[in-house]
Amino acid sequence: MNGFSQKVWTVSELNEAVRDLLEGRFDLLWVEGEVADLRRPSSGHVYFSLKDSGGQVRAVLFRSASAAIGFRLEDGMRVLCRGRLSVYPLRGEYQLIVSAAEPYGIGALQRAFEQLKARLETEGLFDGSRKTPIPFLPRRIGVVTSPTGSVLRDILHITARRFPSIPILIAPVRVQGAEAPPEIVRALRDLQAEGLVDVIILARGGGSLEDLAPFNDERVARAIAASTIPVVSAVGHETDYTIADFVADLRAPTPSAAAELVVPVRRDLMTALASLSGRLAKGMDRSISSRSDRIATARQRLGDPARRIVDRRLALDDRLQRLQRLLQDSVAGRRHRLVFTTQQLRHASPRERITGDALHLETLHRDLKRTMEAALLRETQRVRTQAVRLDALNPLAVLRRGYAVARRLPEGALIMDSSALGEGTLVDVRVAEGGFRAAVKETYRS
Repeated sequence: MNGFSQKVWTVSELNEAVRDLLEGRFDLLWVEGEVADLRRPSSGHVYFSLKDSGGQVRAVLFRSASAAIGFRLEDGMRVLCRGRLSVYPLRGEYQLIVSAAEPYGIGALQRAFEQLKARLETEGLFDGSRKTPIPFLPRRIGVVTSPTGSVLRDILHITARRFPSIPILIAPVRVQGAEAPPEIVRALRDLQAEGLVDVIILARGGGSLEDLAPFNDERVARAIAASTIPVVSAVGHETDYTIADFVADLRAPTPSAAAELVVPVRRDLMTALASLSGRLAKGMDRSISSRSDRIATARQRLGDPARRIVDRRLALDDRLQRLQRLLQDSVAGRRHRLVFTTQQLRHASPRERITGDALHLETLHRDLKRTMEAALLRETQRVRTQAVRLDALNPLAVLRRGYAVARRLPEGALIMDSSALGEGTLVDVRVAEGGFRAAVKETYRS
């Protein structure tokens, strides 16, 4: 190395040194160019080049920043990017790390407008079903616009001419530039938080597409969609359309037209009120006249009220007497049926039946006793008679009259003929009381 002491750089050291040099030399900067070679890998980051007629520079838009820019980058779109320079050491290439981007030029702005419009329409922010009707006669009107310029003067002039007693609450904001969208969003939220207005007019005069960019901002569109108070969009001229027009509850072609749509003409209302009051009075007069005629007709049909009252009183007395007779007859009939039913219940009472059955049973018992006693007496007499007759036929009764029964021993045969006996024959003699045995000494015939 020619004998000189000179530092030898590695490639990595060189790239790091260049990066430090670039990052230290260039702070945040704005770069304008045309998007080319755009890539969107699965990581969600966006890689592209910014070019013009004289060269190009690589750029990267990380996923978090990509979601915040409000439009979709496409090849051929002219954009204005804000970022910082850095070096990618692995390839030794410097690139722009983009933190914010916005369309640049009419074509790019129009493309971003169409992208945002399609996306919000897909989300349903333009649906008529979510729009709130504008109140017929608001108590107070909120106006979000620039405090300077003809727009606010036109609105105040028209509202004062049409209905001067309606108060106007002004929320001053910028209507152009990068600071305008957050100020508009904050004004819309403040008017809702206070709850002092019934409708909000968001207004701006005419201008180019770049001038109307704050009203094509996604933040403003979502603030309008989230508003709990109806919002009237009055941005630009009649031929100008912004995203705010599509999201708002009502679009007015101009700020002056917005004032006319929101505020009715007091004189017309008073005229209409007077007409309605007159019609109401005439209607009341006709109703009173009709009712008076009906009352007169009814009075004629009614006649003399005193006489009708007397007739009604006589008829009432007659009906009262008939009613009293009917009530007396009804009470007497019911009393008779009650007595009859009571007697039936008494006869059907278990106690009465038990008492009657007990008396009947006692009578049956007496009759049975008399019958049994008579039958017993008859049987006793019959037995006695039979006993007398039987006693008369009893051999013992004969013996008691002095007769005896003799039997020959040992066979015990009755002795009917004395010739059947011989001397010395043993006999058994039965007398009324006992008997005896004897031997025959002699027989004889009577």
